[in-house]
Amino acid sequence: MINEVALVESQALRQSFTERTEALDRVKTLSLLPDGMHVTTAMVAAYFEVAETVINNLLSRHREELESNGLRVIRGAELQKFKELTLSSYPESYPQPRSSMAVWPQRTVLNVAMLLRDSEIARRVRTYLLDVEHTSRVHPVITDTPRRDSDVESLDAHITRLSEKSFTRLLGATVVPKLNALIETSGEQQRELISLRENVQQIERRLVRHDIQLRRLQRAQEQRPLTGVMASIDAMNWREFEQHIAGLLRRDGCIDVEIHGGSGDRGADVTAYTANGRRVVVQCKNFAPYRSVWSGEMQKFVGTKTLHRADVAVYVATCPFSRESLDIAMQVGVTAVHRGLLEAWSAGAKLQVLK
Repeated sequence: MINEVALVESQALRQSFTERTEALDRVKTLSLLPDGMHVTTAMVAAYFEVAETVINNLLSRHREELESNGLRVIRGAELQKFKELTLSSYPESYPQPRSSMAVWPQRTVLNVAMLLRDSEIARRVRTYLLDVEHTSRVHPVITDTPRRDSDVESLDAHITRLSEKSFTRLLGATVVPKLNALIETSGEQQRELISLRENVQQIERRLVRHDIQLRRLQRAQEQRPLTGVMASIDAMNWREFEQHIAGLLRRDGCIDVEIHGGSGDRGADVTAYTANGRRVVVQCKNFAPYRSVWSGEMQKFVGTKTLHRADVAVYVATCPFSRESLDIAMQVGVTAVHRGLLEAWSAGAKLQVLK
C-alpha cells in the first residue's frame, strides 16, 4: 500500500498523481491569477504557509521535474505580454515582476505538495491523494460496455452503471485536464472554457460530498463483526480512540485519567498520573495506516510536553512514525507508540514507560 514516505521520495509515483489537481481545493482554496490557470511563487508559498525562500529552494532542487509538469519562467517579450494580459488591470493585488517571473499551473502546485515535507497543508494534500488512491483500489472503476439501443439510451445506461466515485474520478482525471489543455491554447473562447471548467468542478465537488454521505450511511448500516485488535481500533472514531487509550492507562495502573479531546486541549488529548506520581500526557492520532507521523507533528507535541510539564509524554498513532519524528522523540524523551506497539498494548502488554 502506498504511504506518504514513498510519495515524497518517488518521482515516478508523484507523476501518477499529477492530474488530481482537485486535491488542492479540497484542502484549501488556491487563489489563482486573473487568467484562472496560474499562480506566482509568492502565491504558492502563501498556499502552503511557508516562506517564499522555501519554494525557491524547492524549485532549485527539483527544477527539471517541476518544468516537466508545466512550470515556466518567463522573460522579455513573453513576460511583457503576460503582464499586459493578466496583471495590468490588477496592479495593487499582484506585484509587477521585474526581469523574470515563475508561473505555476495547478499541476505544478500539486507537484510541490508532494515534495514539501514540513508543510501541514502539503501533508493534508498528500493524505487526500492517498485516500483517493486507496478508495479507487477498493472500489475500482466499472468498465462493462453499455447496451447500444440508441446513442442517448446507451450513454444514459452507461452513466447509471458507473459508481458515483468512478464518475467523479472521470471528471477529475480526464475532463478537467483536457479542459485545462484547451484553455492553455485557446484564444477568444478562453473565458467560455474557464466557465465550463468551473461548472465541471462544481459538479465534481457535489458528487464527492454525496459519495461521502452515502458511505457514512453504509457504514452505519453494516452489521458485520470485526475481528482482530487493530480491526476494532481502525473502526473507532477519534473520540472512541481517546476513550480506548484512557482505558489502557487505567488498566496499567494510572490514576486521575482525564480525556481533554477537542480544540481546547492544547495538544494533550489524555492526561493521567502513574502509580508513583509522575504526570502523563498523551497525544492520540487515529490516522489511516498508510500515512506517517511527520517531524512537524512530533515537534508540536514536544511543545505540548513542555507546556503541560509532563514527566511521561506518549504519542500514540495507528500508523508508523517517520524516521525524523522518531529521532526527535528519542532526543526529547517522547514515547512513540506506533501501530505494532499499539496492537501489543491493546492486547494486554503493559507499556514499559508506565511501569
